Amino acid sequence: MVVIQSISPSSSSFLSSSSLYVPWTCFYRRTSLKLGFCNTEIPKILTIRCQASNGDELGSKKSTTTPSLSSSSSSAIDFLTLCNRLKTTKRKGWINHGIKGPESIADHMYRMSLMALIASDLPGVNRERCIKIAIVHDIAEAIVGDITPSDGIPKAEKSRLEQAALNEMCDVLGGGLRAEEIQELWAEYENNSSIEANLVKDFDKVEMILQALEYEMEHGKVLDEFFLSTADLYASPILC
Repeated sequence: MVVIQSISPSSSSFLSSSSLYVPWTCFYRRTSLKLGFCNTEIPKILTIRCQASNGDELGSKKSTTTPSLSSSSSSAIDFLTLCNRLKTTKRKGWINHGIKGPESIADHMYRMSLMALIASDLPGVNRERCIKIAIVHDIAEAIVGDITPSDGIPKAEKSRLEQAALNEMCDVLGGGLRAEEIQELWAEYENNSSIEANLVKDFDKVEMILQALEYEMEHGKVLDEFFLSTADLYASPILC
């Protein structure tokens, strides 16, 4: 069980697999909140071949890479290059509030993954699946960007755009088992169709308010909007 509990602002922050303490300002009106956190082959980039201008292999060595392996490697490189946009695209909510040098989409997903990693084991919860869902839940934003409520795009249209982007990314990956797994994990989160997806949605909210707290302290801003938007919206049945 991970507990987010009110403490004095003068106290030191403490984080462990059993407790997560943040200053009282993390929660609007100083309220406390308790949260219950909860083998297949991975594609590998095998080779990147350089060719001399005359078309021969560099160094006159003959390649032993088969066309299928070369194609698979190329697909993985293209997919990972596309995912680099997650590292460079900043989260729009912070930009809209004038935060300089805000976190990227990948920053947000990474700390959510850490939340799942340090979570205590809970009956009926697959913690490793939580980690995987956290890693891919915003992956389509590599193409569509960070769509926020302020953009005025209906939820159904947002989901359609992200599904189309995800399909494109999985095509770039070359299809296959790994692409199918990414599709499945993303859909599970999008449809909130498992207890793991339920938990990760709560991690999403907790990560956001932790980031808001950090920006309040760093930039001297008031970001009540982010705390209020998550109030009473924690969906996990493990909440106590």
